[in-house]
Order: sequence, then structure tokens, then C-alpha cells
Amino acid sequence: MTETIDPPAWSALMLGLAALAAGLGALRKPGIWLTMIEEIERSPALQFLCGMMELVVGVLVYLANPWLAADPLSCVMKTLGGLMIVEALSIIAVCDLYTQLWLRSLTNFHRGWAGLTATWGAVLTVLGMLRFH
Repeated sequence: MTETIDPPAWSALMLGLAALAAGLGALRKPGIWLTMIEEIERSPALQFLCGMMELVVGVLVYLANPWLAADPLSCVMKTLGGLMIVEALSIIAVCDLYTQLWLRSLTNFHRGWAGLTATWGAVLTVLGMLRFH
């Protein structure tokens, strides 16, 4: 019996579940992301750890997903992995500037970001789950 692993499906499912949980948590506790970003802004150690963690996850997603034009999910996951790498390097290099962007955005559009994150997470989760037979 041969079993195959579908990296785009697993990547979409795991990132989708994480985004869905994060978005629902932020909707349940408004202001939690603003507090988190403020804490990261104050701590060089947290800035480095957050950047490195996102870099590791982004690299894993990027490397695990081939760019196959016939497979839109693999292209989406490869792109997401690449964007995570860029964001991680931005956090490591210029966290003070990057967090200011998010602090302004979260102050005025917190529920919107949380809702978008939960929605995007649900979409990725469903797309990943649809690939399992």
C-alpha cells in the first residue's frame, strides 16, 4: 500500500487552523493583538524570537510546496511561505518601523483584521481538507 503526503494540503490545513484560532481568539478578546504588538515592540528578545520563529515556519512552508502551475493551492502556499520569509526578515531588521505600521492599523481596524484572519484561516482549512480523500 503506497501512501503519499500532500504538502500543500497539510500546509494549508495547519496554517489555516492556526489563523482561524488566532482570529477567533482576537475576536473573543478585543485588543489582545494590540497588547501583543506593544509587548514585542518593547522587547528586543521577543522581536528576535518572533522573527526567527516566523522565518522557520515560512522557510518550511516555502520549501515544502513546489510551484506547480496546474496546482493553485501549491502556488498559494509557496507564495505565503515567501511572504512569511519577507515579513520575518522585516521583523528582525526593522521591527521598530514594522510594529508602528501594525500599531496604527490595529488601533483603528482591530475587529476587521481579526475577522479577515479568521476568514482566511477558514478558507485555507477547507482548501486543505478538501485535498484529503
